[in-house]
Amino acid sequence: MKKILLIGTTLLLLTACQTAYYSAMEKVGVHKRDILVDRVEATKESQEESQKQFQSSLEHLSALINFDGGELQSVYEQLNDDYIASESAAKDVSNRINKVEDVATALFDEWETELEQYQSATLKRESQKKLSATQRQFSKLLRSMRKSETKMAPVLAALKDNTLYLKHNLNAQAISAIKGEFSNLKRDIQSLIKDMNSSILDSNKFIEQMNQG
Repeated sequence: MKKILLIGTTLLLLTACQTAYYSAMEKVGVHKRDILVDRVEATKESQEESQKQFQSSLEHLSALINFDGGELQSVYEQLNDDYIASESAAKDVSNRINKVEDVATALFDEWETELEQYQSATLKRESQKKLSATQRQFSKLLRSMRKSETKMAPVLAALKDNTLYLKHNLNAQAISAIKGEFSNLKRDIQSLIKDMNSSILDSNKFIEQMNQG
């Protein structure tokens, strides 16, 4: 019960902090719409960096399974560095997606509330149509972002497994075992990169649409 209360209190504090942040930004002329566009752009860039990191991990694993002699300790260290960097990149992507969703929710709530302030039925109707269209566009983008996000966890788990196994088995048998897992991991990383590409394209479309209107 105490844990639930603590989580609830933390969420309330975070919400209050975000509300204060948005309010402060509006006072200097930066509105939620601008923040949303900036955060979508930042998430897209984070996904691009994450793609590079996962691709690098795949390339190093490919080199590992073709290992033909040398110091396995250095190979393990490279694999471990890849895992740590990939985990960090994945966390950054998730954090940025959460921030995108947060400001979008605040923007749409504000928009809904302000619809009631219209005196002109025509202008209110047009604003409602614009809101609905923007919400649909954003929902598509968020689904795309979350889809690629969910594929990071199994890839990270596989990278961690391979790293741990090699750490405790610095021998040729370890390479053979990892080789047996490689095709599945390769497929998962390629699928992740493909979904990230789709999300990046959706981000570009959303940013373009927001800037137009």
